[in-house]
Amino acid sequence: MDINIGEIPKIKIAEARKNLSRRGFLDIELDPELDLFAEIEKLKKEKNAILLAHYYQEPDIQDVADYIGDSLGLAQQAAKTSADMIVFAGVHFMAETAKILNPKKKVLLPDLKAGCSLADSAPSELFKQFKARYPNHIVISYINCTAEMKALSDIICTSSNAEKIIESIPGEQQIIFAPDKNLGGFLNKKTGRNMILWNGACMVHEIFSLEKITRLKVRHPESKVIAHPECEEAVLAAADYIGSTTQLLKYTLQDASKSFIVATETGILHQMQKNAPDKTFIPAPPNNACACNDCPHMKLNTLEKLYLCMKYELPEILMEEELRKAALKPILRMLDISKAAGLGG
Repeated sequence: MDINIGEIPKIKIAEARKNLSRRGFLDIELDPELDLFAEIEKLKKEKNAILLAHYYQEPDIQDVADYIGDSLGLAQQAAKTSADMIVFAGVHFMAETAKILNPKKKVLLPDLKAGCSLADSAPSELFKQFKARYPNHIVISYINCTAEMKALSDIICTSSNAEKIIESIPGEQQIIFAPDKNLGGFLNKKTGRNMILWNGACMVHEIFSLEKITRLKVRHPESKVIAHPECEEAVLAAADYIGSTTQLLKYTLQDASKSFIVATETGILHQMQKNAPDKTFIPAPPNNACACNDCPHMKLNTLEKLYLCMKYELPEILMEEELRKAALKPILRMLDISKAAGLGG
């Protein structure tokens, strides 16, 4: 049977939809001359869509986003948006959080395989068994976890609000903190608590080399070392300042220093440089051969995938209502505590 040339694009789109679950994204060839920035802006208006992007996304995606932030800011934006469609340039648990907060809105993620090593480190079935060993404890879970893990939690936190959330819990109440052991250990020291820690970690923040950071500091003695609390304890001990992604960004803007060694995912350097073009930002070296500290999951999203995702409204985040409702409760508790503490928007 002869195929009309005009039907070929439809056939390719149908094939891309069929392969979506395997590939994780719509694999459709684009015209290289297409102005993706202009097309994405057009789609946002046509579809009443908001584009939320994490600081760790590639610079092009950050530049086209309506809002750029850390996990707390993104959750707060997702909770209050009036858009019909939420396009999440981040990783899977972030888009899931947006869906939990907005069951009637369409939530899209450019690549479904943009996961999270930290979320993967806490399988809900194993955590359920772990939780059962501590029946008198409440569970505070870092937002970097699956919807199933959130449903097993009492309160969700981010690195921006974790200290305030822990302080809101009476001192006699015992706590399990999951899934990040490094952030949990840091918080135990800051708050004086003795939380039980789940043994999870972020692959990016665990690879920073203290030895290489020390050598880098010798070469740049004027530089301040700043680190995310997901880093290992030895790296945090060497830091001049420790904070969430947003806190690190604010610190580099407000501090008098002109040079910083940054121990977190490199995506944040784009905003740091934009906000303070007169300052120098040096990515902290990891302990691996490629000397790269990019999150491979965050970097799965591209401008091309983002455009296709918005145009064809796929991949979409879907969730069982029972799970969504169970995961919603601890997120709302986080948002309420954060609002009362004056954190975020």
